[in-house]
Amino acid sequence: MIRDNILETEKISKLFIKFSIPAILSLTIAGIQTMVDGVFLGNFVGTNAMASVNIAAPFMQLMIGMNLIIGVGGASYIGRSLGEGEVKRAQDIFKSACLFMLGLSLVIAVFGFTCSEQIATFLGANDVLLADSAMYIKILALFAPSIGLSFILGIFVRCIGMPNVYLVSSIVSLIANIIFNYVLIKVLNLGIIGAPIATGLSFTASFLIVAIPFFKKSSILNFTKGKFNAKLTGALLYNGSSEGVSSLATAISTFVFNAAFMRIAGEAGVSAFTAIGYLSLFASLIVCGISAGIGPVISYNYGAGLQERVRQLLKLCCQVALVMGSLLFILIFFFGKYMVLLFVKDNQIVLELATHGAKIYAFTFFLNGINILFSGYFTSIGDALSSIIVAICRGMIFILTGIMIFPRFFGISGIWMTVPCAELLTILVVIFLMKKSKAKHEAVAKQELILE
Repeated sequence: MIRDNILETEKISKLFIKFSIPAILSLTIAGIQTMVDGVFLGNFVGTNAMASVNIAAPFMQLMIGMNLIIGVGGASYIGRSLGEGEVKRAQDIFKSACLFMLGLSLVIAVFGFTCSEQIATFLGANDVLLADSAMYIKILALFAPSIGLSFILGIFVRCIGMPNVYLVSSIVSLIANIIFNYVLIKVLNLGIIGAPIATGLSFTASFLIVAIPFFKKSSILNFTKGKFNAKLTGALLYNGSSEGVSSLATAISTFVFNAAFMRIAGEAGVSAFTAIGYLSLFASLIVCGISAGIGPVISYNYGAGLQERVRQLLKLCCQVALVMGSLLFILIFFFGKYMVLLFVKDNQIVLELATHGAKIYAFTFFLNGINILFSGYFTSIGDALSSIIVAICRGMIFILTGIMIFPRFFGISGIWMTVPCAELLTILVVIFLMKKSKAKHEAVAKQELILE
């Protein structure tokens, strides 16, 4: 069905390399993309400009969240449909997802452009940061359609067995972002205005590349096949809702952290959190790449009833995630100061705050990879509820609880402690949900044996 059914016949380790490595590289590049704005603004404009971008970050995170709801939910549904041999349904899902994404992104563009100042104020911008934050939101909103379509098509291209297309688009997008940032911020001295323009243009370049396979008539999924189906749209939105909850949780936690750091350490605290946030995002995206890469493979094999292949793939991914988490801990704990210097050079207060925070925050990476993987796994098999539970616990309940308690006893260190503690508690929730899922599958298997 897809490249002669390689998803159900090829060796698990080869599939892992073929699908995860391009996804890891693509998302790592995406992480570097988010850091590019920070590097140029922090070095050529100032730390307040970098903090302004972080104030505006929840807007971008919510936009990405909407994209992931449609993209991940659609990819999971498409993968399982192709695994079951339901090609027509897969094509209808693809068409429905693309049209819905286009309509939603146009709404986001209008809302962000016309209400940018109100959004920035709501997100916590003070008088110092308000103008820059609002300008960043206003300009970035104009690129919502190209950002949205580049995201979902980059996810869908893996469903047709072409993960390297998204990798190529990511590389081109990164190069474009660096060039545009340099020209607009450094050469033309546009300051905060240049950053969202550079980001938007780089996503547009990515969209133009990932769209190419879907114009080919020979592709099992393309823009001419299938039709819009409201019922299928609702199903894919529900299935991908956990990804939206996760991004919503990220946006809320960023808002809460910004408020906490602003209260305790002012703009310097927000700038320090921004620097660590860039490092954290970059590190987490490596594991997100594994999850995104193997998602279509899990969905296809799950739909085809090949449970043993699903278990083998999940086991391999967990092993890789644990090794990667340990390496990331060592990197950020021992070398965090040098990485922070990418964003902060002349502000000693911000540098000291960020370096101190890195040593505490580094413990996050021991377990967050496992939590990310299993959240993606639940989505891939269509268990949206379990994935939502993981996302809410990890990104909202435990974060909000920690931010209310720890700073009272440990001050600014308590804020940094919140995320590692949230990851530790989430792993307990994951263990419970996996035991419940295993029991459910065993019960279904027994019932099938009885019926036979």
